[in-house]
Amino acid sequence: MTDVFGFPPLSRPDARILILGSMPGRESLARQRYYAHPRNAFWPIMSELFALAASDYGLRASQLTRKGVAVWDVLKTCHRTGSLDSNISDRSMVTNDFRIFFAEHPAVCRVFFNGAKAESVYRKHVLPGLGGGPDRLMLQRLPSTSPAHAGMTLAEKKSAWRVMLDDGVK
Repeated sequence: MTDVFGFPPLSRPDARILILGSMPGRESLARQRYYAHPRNAFWPIMSELFALAASDYGLRASQLTRKGVAVWDVLKTCHRTGSLDSNISDRSMVTNDFRIFFAEHPAVCRVFFNGAKAESVYRKHVLPGLGGGPDRLMLQRLPSTSPAHAGMTLAEKKSAWRVMLDDGVK
């Protein structure tokens, strides 16, 4: 098992949507970028949904945050072998500080989970600690954009992720 440390959020104070993954995979950690694996569908989906024109990571991330979308992970650190969520040691998980995040991003009203692990860890380890905190938050799991989630085509994933546009964020 290897100690794995996540990234700071991609965000602006006016974010209205928060997308949460579990923990960056090996390729993302090596490149110090969210969703860096070339077969991960995250950036192609975001590019289509939010009309992101940049191919450069920094510009693309900036364009997305200007659209009111923040990106982060539920976990701050954990022990994991490889990149799969199933290899995360439950006893090693340390979550990010969501009290501070929500205080600094008061307009966030929708949280979308990039896969089941992000949702389950948030509901089990974060939500109780918020003490009934942001009750205004709509929480919804979306299919993982990871290439390991091969049960859906890219088109099916894009279709599912379109729900993000329901509140008019464009």
